[in-house]
Amino acid sequence: MVLKTQLFLVTFLVCQLTAFAQQDAWVYFTDKPNATASLSNPISILTQAAIDRKTNHSVAIDERDVPVHEPYITLIKASTGITYKAKSKWFNALHVRGSEADINSLMTTHNFINEIVFADSSLNARMESVQDKFQVESSLIDFTYGTTQNQVEMLNVDDLHIANYTGDGVVVAVIDAGFPNVNTMSGFERLRAAGNLKGGYDFVDRTDAVYTSTESQHGTQVLSTMVGFVQDQYVGTAPDATYYLFRTEDVASENPVEESYWLEAVERADSLGVQVINTSLGYKGYDNSNYSYTSAQLNGTTTYSSKGANIAFEKGLILINSAGNSGASGIATPADAAGVLTIAAVNGNGDYASFSSQGSAIQLTHKPDVAARGSGSYVINSSNTISQSNGTSFSSPILAGGVASLVQALPDATNAEIMAYVRESSSQYSNPDFFLGYGIPDFQMALTLGLRHQFAKQLEFEVFPNPVHSEFFIKFPYTVDSISISIHNVLGVLVYENQVESMQPVHTEAFSKGLYLLTIHIENQKSKTFKLIKE
Repeated sequence: MVLKTQLFLVTFLVCQLTAFAQQDAWVYFTDKPNATASLSNPISILTQAAIDRKTNHSVAIDERDVPVHEPYITLIKASTGITYKAKSKWFNALHVRGSEADINSLMTTHNFINEIVFADSSLNARMESVQDKFQVESSLIDFTYGTTQNQVEMLNVDDLHIANYTGDGVVVAVIDAGFPNVNTMSGFERLRAAGNLKGGYDFVDRTDAVYTSTESQHGTQVLSTMVGFVQDQYVGTAPDATYYLFRTEDVASENPVEESYWLEAVERADSLGVQVINTSLGYKGYDNSNYSYTSAQLNGTTTYSSKGANIAFEKGLILINSAGNSGASGIATPADAAGVLTIAAVNGNGDYASFSSQGSAIQLTHKPDVAARGSGSYVINSSNTISQSNGTSFSSPILAGGVASLVQALPDATNAEIMAYVRESSSQYSNPDFFLGYGIPDFQMALTLGLRHQFAKQLEFEVFPNPVHSEFFIKFPYTVDSISISIHNVLGVLVYENQVESMQPVHTEAFSKGLYLLTIHIENQKSKTFKLIKE
C-alpha cells in the first residue's frame, strides 16, 4: 500500500510538472493583409445589425473589426509543438499553448509576428490558492415558494415592463459556463416560442452544440433571471429580449485561455449586432500560480480581458459583469475594467451581501458600479425547478435584464449614456463606496434621466467620425431638414462647400492631412463651427 501511494504521488507530480511545462501565450501579429478590402465592404465582416448599431451610435468600423488573417492562423497551427486555443480580431492575436522554446521559436520562424506575451511572467507574484468561483452560488437555499417580485421591484424594472419596455428588439449575449436544458425545459418555452433564442457557440469544446455540456448549470441559472418565465410564478427582467449564449468557462480547470475564449465570444457578439453582454465570470488566480494576477494588476487596464473589455466599450457594447464572491479579497477581471458595469450583491432588504467582492483604490474607476439582489436570488435550475441561490453571478444578469429593457426605451442612447443613467439613478450616487458602488439603481428614474438627455441631444449637431479618414457624417436635430457646410484649412482657404442632408457622407479623400474648420450654416440660425481632423 505504501509503495502504491508513493508511486501515485510520483506519477501525480510528474504529470503536474508536465502540464505546467506547457506554457500559455498570446501571439500578436503585425498586420491584417485583408484589411483594406474588408473595410471597403463591411458587410463581408459584420452583420447588417452590427453595422446599423455602429452607425446609429457613431461608432467607427475600423481595422479591429477585420478578422485575423486566416493564412497566419494556418501557419501557427502547423508549427511544431504549438496548440491553437483561441483568437482575437481586436488584438490581432492568437492564444497558443506549447513549450517555452516552441513558442519562442515562432518569432524567428514567422516574420508576421509582432510580439509574444507569456501568461507566466517572471514579474508576477505568487498568488493565493485557487478557490471554486461557484462555491457560494452552487450552495442552494431550500426552496421557498415565491416569485421574482422582490428582485425586479427592487430596481423598479417592473415600471419599465408596465410601459411595455421588456427588452423587445434588444439583442443580448450571455457568456458563461454551461447552458444545459435551455433548449428543452419549460422555463424557457416562452423564449423559444417567440423565436428569441438564437443559439450560440461553445468556445471550450469548439462546437455549435452550446446546450450539450453538463459540467455546470451556472449559465442556465444566470439566463433564467433575465428571460425565464413560469406563468404566475416567475418572470425575468428582460423577458422579450433576443439572446445568444456562449460557453467560455471550463469548470474543470482555471487557465488564462478562458480569458481568450471570453474575448473571442465578445468579438463574436459584436459581429452579430449584440447590444448588451452579461458575464457572470471572473479571473484572478489560476491553477498555475505563475499565471495568476496580483491585486495591483487588477486596475482595469492590465489584464488581457480588461483590455478587451475596454475595446468592446469603444465598439459601443454594454458589458455587465458580476463583481465576484470574494468579499474583502477584491474584484476580479474583467470586472475591474472601466468599460464594464460591475455589479455587487445585496439581500432582499437591499443590504450588502457579505460575499460580494469589494472594490478598492486600485481600480482607476469606482468599482463596483451598482448593486442588485444576489443573496437569495430566485433562479430556475437545469431541472426546471424554481429555487434560490446566492452570488453576484445572479445580481449581474438581474440588472442586465433591466439594462436591456432600458435600451429598448432609449434606442438612440449610446452605451456610455445608458451606463451613466443607471449610475445616476442609484441610491447612493452622491456618496459611493466600495461595497455597493453608487448603490441600487432605480430604472424608472434612469428612464426619466435618459428621456431628458435624449431630448436635449435632438437639438444638437453631431459630426463623426472625427478624426476622419475618407468620409464623415453630420447628424442633425430632428427639427432641421438640410444644411449648407463650408470647410476651411488652417490658412483660411475654402476647400469644400456644399448643401447636405442628415447622415449624408461627406468625402474627404482629396484633403491633405491636418486640421480643418467645419462650419455648419442653418437658415435663420447662428452658424456652428467644429474642428475637423483629417488623417
